Amino acid sequence: MTATTTSPTTDLRTAEASRGAPEERYAVVARGLVKHYGDNAALAGIDLEVVAGTVTAVLGPNGAGKTTAVRILTTLTDATAGTATVAGFDVATEAAEVRRRIGLAAQDATVDHLLTGRENLVMLGQLHQLTKKEAVQRAQQLLEDFSLTDAADRVVSGYSGGMRRRLDLAATLVSRPEVLFLDEPTTGLDPRARAELWDVLDTLVGRGTTLVLTTQYLEEAERLADDIIVVDRGRIIARGDSRTLKREVGGDHIHVVVIDPGRLDDAAAIVGSATGADVTTDRDARSVNAPTTGGVDTLIAVAQALRDAGVAVDDLSIRQPTLDDVFLTLTGSDTHEEDS
Repeated sequence: MTATTTSPTTDLRTAEASRGAPEERYAVVARGLVKHYGDNAALAGIDLEVVAGTVTAVLGPNGAGKTTAVRILTTLTDATAGTATVAGFDVATEAAEVRRRIGLAAQDATVDHLLTGRENLVMLGQLHQLTKKEAVQRAQQLLEDFSLTDAADRVVSGYSGGMRRRLDLAATLVSRPEVLFLDEPTTGLDPRARAELWDVLDTLVGRGTTLVLTTQYLEEAERLADDIIVVDRGRIIARGDSRTLKREVGGDHIHVVVIDPGRLDDAAAIVGSATGADVTTDRDARSVNAPTTGGVDTLIAVAQALRDAGVAVDDLSIRQPTLDDVFLTLTGSDTHEEDS
């Protein structure tokens, strides 16, 4: 009788099927990823699924393990333990197949600053085994997609930071990757260049590309990501969309600013009655705040009660914690050693 052996990839696929979620739904799957550098555990057992065609943002302070996770998933380093597949292929045993299907934009630009933008893209196309004609056509398409046609024949050393970053991202797309990994893609860019790059990423996702990005810009995660993962000290400590994470650390608050400081106590009584919660007042700011689970219904009730009582207001709103509040609450304000 012949014994049957199973590979880590087979085990991973079987586990996915048993959970009722076919692995083909996922562009990235990781189970129990561990990475040690000496006595330091850069990753301490991460489980991860990224649905194909979506954007997943990985947040965390310096040294949290973000870059280490990306390096394992892009076959640049081996995990100490655990398994992972990208585009359906095992990163450890099928690394060549993974590399054919991914793009990676690391923190440092990889384009040649002594060549023009067009020359960089044509060269990369030929390295990906495109014919010269195909490489030229692909380069032109990417230059148009990234609004670089006017600078196409200029040497890259003369590009602005935003232009170099767009070219670097274009370079990762020469081979039309299924999954694109972006390690802090907008670091160092001014707000306009950052917004332009976000628009490009929206276009890529619209075409079916899966994005996995690490970032320390909370606004970036909120703007781009379908799913946000918070990592600290090598572990995933929270996951969800922006609104879900905000609710985890505080939920909604009713916020009122009165015009007449003398009516602040009246406003506080109304808000307290409507929310059934403890009220916080700030006399200098003429404001009242209280947590609520009633959403818009509670807001309408407060508005009607204030009107009936003749309390005029400058502001009446429902507010959520910011993503910055979430980040600091979950990870603390300290940073660790640089990520490996």
